[in-house]
Amino acid sequence: MNLFEETNDWAEKLAPILKKYKGRKHPLDYHNVYQLVVMVVLSAQDSDANINKIASALFEAFPNMESLSVSNVEALIPHISKVRNFGTKANWIIEIAKTIKKDKNIPLTMDGLTTLKGIGRKSANVIMREANVPAEGIISDLHVIRVAPRIGLIPETKDGIKVEKKLMQILPKAIWGEMGMAISFLGREICRPTPKCEECPINGVCKYYKEN
Repeated sequence: MNLFEETNDWAEKLAPILKKYKGRKHPLDYHNVYQLVVMVVLSAQDSDANINKIASALFEAFPNMESLSVSNVEALIPHISKVRNFGTKANWIIEIAKTIKKDKNIPLTMDGLTTLKGIGRKSANVIMREANVPAEGIISDLHVIRVAPRIGLIPETKDGIKVEKKLMQILPKAIWGEMGMAISFLGREICRPTPKCEECPINGVCKYYKEN
């Protein structure tokens, strides 16, 4: 019998990590929703730490969406040239700015955010969680993709959308907004590629820990 056929109340099983990480700010060092949107787009295929390094100078040059909307790719690139795929991302960010025009127009729904260039479901979930609006999905970043199957929550897959859909099926909507980020923080700090299982607050329900 599979370890979790006997008890599959994942909300209860994962409660220790929800308690540990609930409300913790995302590692991107943003100061408002405008900065968060720009930094989330820049962070794709790059590290949060790298984006944090360039943020101060970037937002000094472009303090709001309006300043970006009247600028252009050529003016933006020098500020993000240390970011992976900076050329493509510069085009995305300028297009977003020209579409939105002002900070107050930033959409905070899944449909609204995912219509913007460079923002998929993962990014939209992060923005909505940090903006403290009701969740419409579950953050499924590279940490969640690694950790959720390892725990035994879902079958293994590298497809973030499939991971999100599976998690949405087994977790109550009330905890969608926080649980994805909680699993991500667990993956960043404890359940790393080489996991520190003895430190894990949910090792008692973890499939990997039971089998190793």
